[in-house]
Amino acid sequence: MTTVVQQSSSPIPAVPVSTILDQAVAQFPGQNAIDFLGKRTTYGELGELVERAARGFQQLGVRKGVRVGLCLPNTPYFVICYYAVLKAGGIVVNYNPLYVERELKHQIGDSGTTIMVTLDLKQIYPKVAAMLEETCLERVVVCRMSAILPAVKSVMFSVLKRSEMAEVPDDLRHVPFERLIANEGKPRPVEIEPKGDVAVLQYTGGTTGVPKGAMLTHANLTANAEQLRRWMPEIYAGQERVLGVLPFFHVFAMTVVMNLGVSIGAELILVPRFDLQQVLKLIGKRRPTLFPGVPTIYTALNNAASQGTFDLSSIRYCISGGAPLPVEVRTRFEEMTGCRLVEGYGLSEASPVVTCNPIAGQIKSASIGMPLDETVVEVRSTVDPTQILGVGERGEICVRGPQVMAGYWQRPADTEQAFIDGALRTGDVGYRDEDGYLFLVDRIKDVILAGGFNVYPRVIEEALYQHPAVAEAVVIGVPDPYRGQAPKAFVRLRDGVEADPDEIKSFLTTQISRIEMPRSIEIRDELPKTMIGKLSKKELVAEEQARAEEEAESKARHIS
Repeated sequence: MTTVVQQSSSPIPAVPVSTILDQAVAQFPGQNAIDFLGKRTTYGELGELVERAARGFQQLGVRKGVRVGLCLPNTPYFVICYYAVLKAGGIVVNYNPLYVERELKHQIGDSGTTIMVTLDLKQIYPKVAAMLEETCLERVVVCRMSAILPAVKSVMFSVLKRSEMAEVPDDLRHVPFERLIANEGKPRPVEIEPKGDVAVLQYTGGTTGVPKGAMLTHANLTANAEQLRRWMPEIYAGQERVLGVLPFFHVFAMTVVMNLGVSIGAELILVPRFDLQQVLKLIGKRRPTLFPGVPTIYTALNNAASQGTFDLSSIRYCISGGAPLPVEVRTRFEEMTGCRLVEGYGLSEASPVVTCNPIAGQIKSASIGMPLDETVVEVRSTVDPTQILGVGERGEICVRGPQVMAGYWQRPADTEQAFIDGALRTGDVGYRDEDGYLFLVDRIKDVILAGGFNVYPRVIEEALYQHPAVAEAVVIGVPDPYRGQAPKAFVRLRDGVEADPDEIKSFLTTQISRIEMPRSIEIRDELPKTMIGKLSKKELVAEEQARAEEEAESKARHIS
């Protein structure tokens, strides 16, 4: 029987999310909490802003259970409003600022969001404002971009970027952030039951259907931050600087950058969007010590560093998530920086981190590590989920732990399907070895059924990354008249390096079996990515489906 559990030295306390900020404010009032494009905010200042914003939200009607949306990039506004909404008793609903109106409309309606916080930028505000007429949204808190910039940059932004600033009506449905915090603070105390009260509705990506809101409780989120703190025993409270490149509206950054960072009194170096050259300069100037990211970001830094001289030596620890971390990418990054880059694994429904490779200890190639404290991982049969499998046997990874969600928002049937015997079903296929290390094989939905065999795209992708010319690789299943499905690979080559599909196929003959060999390899200048920089398959799947339908229609016309 395969049950993997990491025992903790002491129980993880269940506390409200606002507690971690209150403790940091009390312990490190004069320490920098936020660095945003050169403008710094101390923990004492952050604590006061959160108190005033919490009181302002309560004056707008936020009370226990009211859903408040944050449609913001990484800015001080996100940090302030996140903790303020939770302190006021509300529930945070995270929104991607790049959502189109259709996506906003669905999520607002599904979650029942009545207040939205956003920026006064034309790229974001008009989409949100339109929702006042089309949804249950009642109020929009509008934050001025110029107000959070250093003095010189603020003036330059107001003058040079005027065309990018939206015109905001002066009416009761719009609340300027300055008005929100125009009070003495001291919000009314709200009694929070950490294990029962929802703190965040984190919507899943929706690649397998309509996006669902994972209900993450206060205890879920604070437990995951504490689990990560224990996983990195050599981090120093009040002395670390965390680089926040990943967007906070994504659960990985919300927990691993913001909540973990605040819980240790770290300085959050916020980046509103990933710009490679800006990030390289920022690392050299602000000297971050912790740098959570995704594989594509580390790949970009590897490629840039090979073409220039950059000082990345301040970075001590990096946790990679969101997608498989190729061994070659990890090795190159560690050699370049001298830091420890470890791969973790998680999902929105688990706040999100479930497992991680040891910060100090053996890292096994292609492993997603071992369970965090108080986390139980079971490997269950994909045929009979009630059966727990043994060492080396492949099955669905299922999880129990204090970070596992309460369920899906207003979707009892989906919630029931998401659990088996009380354990969260991840939809991922994996196995464990005799030392307790877990290995992810692939998503159940991504498994390619080729001629009666299960073919795992991740195995092929890992083989492709071994080729010296391959920078990025994605493998999907495409229709095959003989085998039913066959793998197809999409590849981006390293800058300045050449290779053709036949040469790459020849290389793969010594890496994978014949049944795993891609039917074709398509070389592209760029591969589709999600907002956090994770390689995305759904666009490629849609392209191939459209191509197959077009070929079928063409064939039908030819026959007729």
